[in-house]
Amino acid sequence: MNHFTIRPTAAEYGTYYEGYIRQIPAGHDPRQQLRAQAAALQATIAGLSNEQALFRYAPGKWSIKETLVHIIDTERVFAYRAFCIARGEVQPLPGFDQDQFTAHSGADARPLADILREYQAVRAATLALLDSFGPEALARQGTASGMPVSVRALSYMLSGHEAHHLQLWNERCLPLLPGAQAQEPRVLQTESPG
Repeated sequence: MNHFTIRPTAAEYGTYYEGYIRQIPAGHDPRQQLRAQAAALQATIAGLSNEQALFRYAPGKWSIKETLVHIIDTERVFAYRAFCIARGEVQPLPGFDQDQFTAHSGADARPLADILREYQAVRAATLALLDSFGPEALARQGTASGMPVSVRALSYMLSGHEAHHLQLWNERCLPLLPGAQAQEPRVLQTESPG
C-alpha cells in the first residue's frame, strides 16, 4: 500500500493550509505531483528572459523571480518541518515571514537560470527526503507555526503550495506579459476550492 495516497485528515493540519491540501486529488501521491510540477514550472518560465522574469502583474506584487525564490524558500521550510517531525521532534517549530524572506532574497538581481538550478536541486533533495519516509514517519505529528501538522500533511502542502503559484502565474501573470504564453500545467488537476 502507498501510504502517501492516504489523504491527511483535518486534525493533521491547520485550516490555513486547506487550500494547499485540496490541490492534490484524492488517491494521488503528492510526490508524483512534485515530480510533474518540476516539468510544468520549467515549461512555464524557463523560456522567459531575465527582464520578463522581473514582471509583476500588479503594483506591490512579487516578480516572477521573487515568486520562484519564495517557492524554493517555502519548500525548504516545509521539508525541514517534515524532517524534524519525522525524526521525532517534539518542540514547536517556528513560523516564517514570507514577505521578509522575499524582501531579503535578492531574487531580482539573480539570473533566472541560476534560480531554476537552485529550484531543481531543492526539489531533488525534497523528493529524496520524502521517499525515505515510511508509514510511521508519515503519521507522526508535531507543531509548526502554532498549528498541529503531520508529516503526511506537509508532503501535501509542499505540492499544493507550488500548484497555487503555478495557477497564479498562468492566470494573472503570463497573459499580461508581452511575448509569454501560459502553459497548460502538467500537474494533477482538481476542482478549484469552493
